[in-house]
Amino acid sequence: MDAQGRGRADNIDPADQWVLNPNTGEYELRLSPSAPQSSVPGPRRPNPRDTGGAGRGRGGTAARATREMRQTRGAEVPPPRRRRSPEPEPPQGRRSRRPAKKKSTAKKVLAWTAGGTAFVLVAVGTAGYLYLKHLEGNVTTTDVGSAGKSGFSKDDAFNILIIGTDKRTGKGNEGYGDANSVGHADTNILLHVSKDRTNATALSIPRDLIADVPDCPTKQPDGSEKVIPGSDDVRFNISLGQEGRDPGCTMRTVGELTGVVPDHFMMVDFNAVKTLTAAVGGVDVCLAHAVNDKDSHLKLPAGKSKIEGEQALAFVRTRHSWGNHGDLDRIKVQQQFMGSLMRKMSSSDTLTSPTKLVSLAEAATKALTVDKGIGSVSTLKDIALELKKVPPKNISFVTVPVLDNPADGVFHKTVIVNQSTAPEVFDAIKNDVSFTEVKKKEKAAKDAAAARLKGSKSAASEVRVRIFNGGAEGGSAQDTLQWLQTEKGVLKSENAGNAPAELSRTTLEYAPDQASQARELASLMGLPGTALKPGKSVNNAQGLPTMTLTLGKDFKGAGVSLTAPAKAPTVDKSTADKAQCAS
Repeated sequence: MDAQGRGRADNIDPADQWVLNPNTGEYELRLSPSAPQSSVPGPRRPNPRDTGGAGRGRGGTAARATREMRQTRGAEVPPPRRRRSPEPEPPQGRRSRRPAKKKSTAKKVLAWTAGGTAFVLVAVGTAGYLYLKHLEGNVTTTDVGSAGKSGFSKDDAFNILIIGTDKRTGKGNEGYGDANSVGHADTNILLHVSKDRTNATALSIPRDLIADVPDCPTKQPDGSEKVIPGSDDVRFNISLGQEGRDPGCTMRTVGELTGVVPDHFMMVDFNAVKTLTAAVGGVDVCLAHAVNDKDSHLKLPAGKSKIEGEQALAFVRTRHSWGNHGDLDRIKVQQQFMGSLMRKMSSSDTLTSPTKLVSLAEAATKALTVDKGIGSVSTLKDIALELKKVPPKNISFVTVPVLDNPADGVFHKTVIVNQSTAPEVFDAIKNDVSFTEVKKKEKAAKDAAAARLKGSKSAASEVRVRIFNGGAEGGSAQDTLQWLQTEKGVLKSENAGNAPAELSRTTLEYAPDQASQARELASLMGLPGTALKPGKSVNNAQGLPTMTLTLGKDFKGAGVSLTAPAKAPTVDKSTADKAQCAS
């Protein structure tokens, strides 16, 4: 590069060399023939003059430069593809123009974020291989053992527990949270993404909710495992930090509280809100009334404002300026803030700015602590891209239905689960039912499953079935057998013991000539059409063809229906696509 080229290199941001290709919707590295090289490796366009007019031969300066580019910071970068046929030599005195590639060889970059006392998870843009490895070094991982899954599946529904801690880490956070906190679960959101990606639900769990924290196996620094005894009737927030509890303990607590088992977790502290909002150039919020809070130092006028950094953190931490000055009203404001941040991150203003994308990727990865099952950048990228498929209008923010804790007396400090309304909310999430009206992509498959329940039914006395326990609570097969025989008259049934493998959902396999028996058993047990699996029968000890019922992890007990609700209950909710004013 000549002196003029070096001068230009000093003034060009490498991020500005990534250009949005409108044909593919992806970012590609575009360098002019005399442009400086980006710090992110990518294929360089050879200059015909470097080869002495010899075109694109293997020798010469251009080839050496290309070979040098394949090694940057010690990492190997794949060479560009060979052309199938040589290009004609350009006219003398003019530079050749290589056709733009349809898709860059650089890999997609993830930008994800869990709000520290907030939440967001959004995919952004693309970047180079080395830059992805750099981002991976930013992410902190924690081994939660059996509390989380070992990997991520792009084909299934998934649940991620997002935790915002009240630990005071970082400069400028002295005025927030408990000065002596070990890092409690201050803000908690169980994010459920449907299997068909038509909808998602973000369930907020109040920190002051009274819950039972189960025994928790935790990994120690020396590699050993220590079981921390559980505690009953305590604040939910002490499921993390107290007595050395890790995020896996919070995951287990959520599973027992809601029946919805988290697959993974993402955790951040106060700094995440400050760095993420700064990275996107501020977030728009709306206030129904002016706020001048002496505790959080938040001062904003009524109407619309743009906030970032310290001011954004004060906004989501403020409690005494909203509603009844309690945590439940703050949760609503945080949900509104999350929706606004999601809209800003997915806006064209952000997605068409490589500089903002790079800043956002850096801020998000540095803010995150995740379980080892999703600790790689490629896996986090997959999660973000799957979530990006969900329309913002179908991302619902809801809160666990609660009541004031009568044990508190006059001064209400804690809340308890509302057992009249909360179970319906939990069941809707567990059964992949949306809280918004969506057009299901799998309607044909569901119609086919429903059709299996239609038709004639055998008498209960003619139903012949063997029962396996494939993941339900111990003793479930025997309990179901006894219930079927004594209460439903299914006498031709037997306990077959434990299944060869565990199943997430209960199934009933039957031969074509047993369809009427299958429909009768499904009716008696409340099995959905998706549980019926046409297949083959197995002969029992008497040599008679028998259906196979395998009780999965979703089995709730003998006589308890497994049919999912047709629609979610009506609850107070907001969605990610609409702006609301905090009050």
